[in-house]
Amino acid sequence: MGYRLGVDVGGTFTDLLLFDTQTGAFWRHKTPSTPHDSSEGILNGVQAICAAAGIGPSSIDYFLHGTTVATNAVLEGKGARVGLVTTEGYRHIMQIARSFVPGGLAAWIIWPKPTPLARLEDTVTVKGRMDAAGQEVRPLDEGDIRHQLGLLKAKGVEAVTVSLINAYANGAHEARIGELAREILPGIPVSLSHQVLPEMQEYERTLTTVANAAVRPVVSNYVSNLRRRLADTGMAGKLSLLRSDGGLMSAEKAEEHPVNILMSGPAGGVTGALWVAKNAGLKNILTLDVGGTSTDVALIENLEPRRQRETEVGHLKVRASALDVKTVGAGGGSIAYVPELTRALRVGPQSAGAVPGPVAYGKGGELPTVTDANVVLGYLPENLLGGSFQLDREGAKRAVQTIADALGIDLMAAARGIIDIVNENMFGALRMISVQQGYDPRHFALMGFGGAGPLHVNAVARLMGSWPAVSPVSPGVLCALGDATTRMRTETARSFSKLASATEAAELIAVLDEMAAQTRTELLADGVPADEISCAFEIDVRYAGQAFEVPLTITPEALKAEGVAAILHRFDEEHHRLFTFNMDTPHEIVNLRAVALGRALDLPAAELPKGDGNPAAARMRDHTLWMDGREQAAVIYDRAKLRQGDVIPGPAIVVEMDSTTLIESGCVATVDRVGNILINLA
Repeated sequence: MGYRLGVDVGGTFTDLLLFDTQTGAFWRHKTPSTPHDSSEGILNGVQAICAAAGIGPSSIDYFLHGTTVATNAVLEGKGARVGLVTTEGYRHIMQIARSFVPGGLAAWIIWPKPTPLARLEDTVTVKGRMDAAGQEVRPLDEGDIRHQLGLLKAKGVEAVTVSLINAYANGAHEARIGELAREILPGIPVSLSHQVLPEMQEYERTLTTVANAAVRPVVSNYVSNLRRRLADTGMAGKLSLLRSDGGLMSAEKAEEHPVNILMSGPAGGVTGALWVAKNAGLKNILTLDVGGTSTDVALIENLEPRRQRETEVGHLKVRASALDVKTVGAGGGSIAYVPELTRALRVGPQSAGAVPGPVAYGKGGELPTVTDANVVLGYLPENLLGGSFQLDREGAKRAVQTIADALGIDLMAAARGIIDIVNENMFGALRMISVQQGYDPRHFALMGFGGAGPLHVNAVARLMGSWPAVSPVSPGVLCALGDATTRMRTETARSFSKLASATEAAELIAVLDEMAAQTRTELLADGVPADEISCAFEIDVRYAGQAFEVPLTITPEALKAEGVAAILHRFDEEHHRLFTFNMDTPHEIVNLRAVALGRALDLPAAELPKGDGNPAAARMRDHTLWMDGREQAAVIYDRAKLRQGDVIPGPAIVVEMDSTTLIESGCVATVDRVGNILINLA
């Protein structure tokens, strides 16, 4: 084992973290993102971090990357033009969709229905039919198929989806149409629903496969371009991308099934927080990942992050496993404004991003942002990134003064108002993944990371009642740390659809064993040694007639020992926790999933030298900031010089290369064994 490089591309900064897996040493770097071509910012960062470590890119064995390229393709409507092939009689499957309208009571009147990713004019139907048991009812008509595929070719589609009724039970018809599509439309990527999502419910299966096809060309171009440019630097290490569920997948798999990386970016922060929590001795964590454009929040219980069976990006909701991450448009670059109509202060979701960025960055930004408010209040000292990034405080004051003038209040009140509103936005997102999911936030610590997370974590912890507020080591590059420390993961699913009363444990075990063998083979093909692969299993259960399922983890050993009844008891407990009631209706087992995992890296955090509790050695200078409606004396500390056991009373600021931690008045911070700052009420 040599070097592992984690790279996370955000809207404002690209974060890199380089690990020496033999010594545990690491290097970190932040470089401005290059939205027009993410690989430029990545290459700039790779050169800089390798120079800092004294190695060449050729020494990097693993390049582990969290990316939002698939996410952005969906949000910006820049996916490929998709041609859809489905069963005769089902041409309108994407238009009919599900009868769910988001919003309030009158939403059905004013809600503009999103345009389907596969348009009706690009949808064709073919003769042939399988029944629900996977038996052929009607054979394919290859002459008809060739004609229909010719129509798609004439329309100029850039990707093809094949999704036939009951293909989850038998994909033979889809496979043959796929062969013909590759012959008639050479060079056009083809996605087959029984490979992407072999589960029942034809709309969800079709939508997920269409989404996969839509982002395939975009992701393929990005990955191949990045691979080529990295090769030009001499790097021959293995390129892997972070999945939405927090595992890694090979770049080749990501090109085939990009629907699994739609939430790749936010997943890195959760996996990084998991690594920090293990080393800090914390089990229950709420994460607060504050970047330049948005804030991502998630919940970790007993060192296990919550996962969900659906990935949601904008109005698109596809069936692909993902960490349960909620996102709000609240970040360091979020723009503050006062609408003419209401004359009430608003913050976000519009963002100044990397270009032009906040006014304080001096890159041409003119609109007041959250970062500018933090600078005005004195929460952000005027030198960032270890002194290499100077902030323009006077420019920030001028920008925030426009808000103060519009509201008729003084400068500091306006700046604090901006911070209070953005904190409330973060608080609302955290309630969605805790209180609204049946969890008491007072039983969780709150971990703030990302460039701006530690600036806000203390204030948001007060709102949540979640203590301690944790500022981890290297919070600004924690997503890159998550990319670097997570493990390979793949999964497969299968619809089962039987009443539990008619199901024997041996029947379930046989299917799970077969699926486990399939996923193990996939990881072996990706180069994971056989002795490092482990398997986990999930099962979706519902009350018969329900329109949704509750996923549960299960082991074959537990099934053998306790039978199907053990699953049903756990389902009743989880259903009651989620919805506060249970039903007398029979249980139905809907889907089975097998997950294969590579070995988790056992990378211990470096222990700090012990101190006597006095942080005087880390003291940089006295400082004045605005808090609790008045100016207060504070102290600025250098995080690199803190020792374990040091106690820092608030108000205080702790600075480091990639982030700044704010300790509020009435609070006190303690440095733990591995350098995390734990903030509690005094």
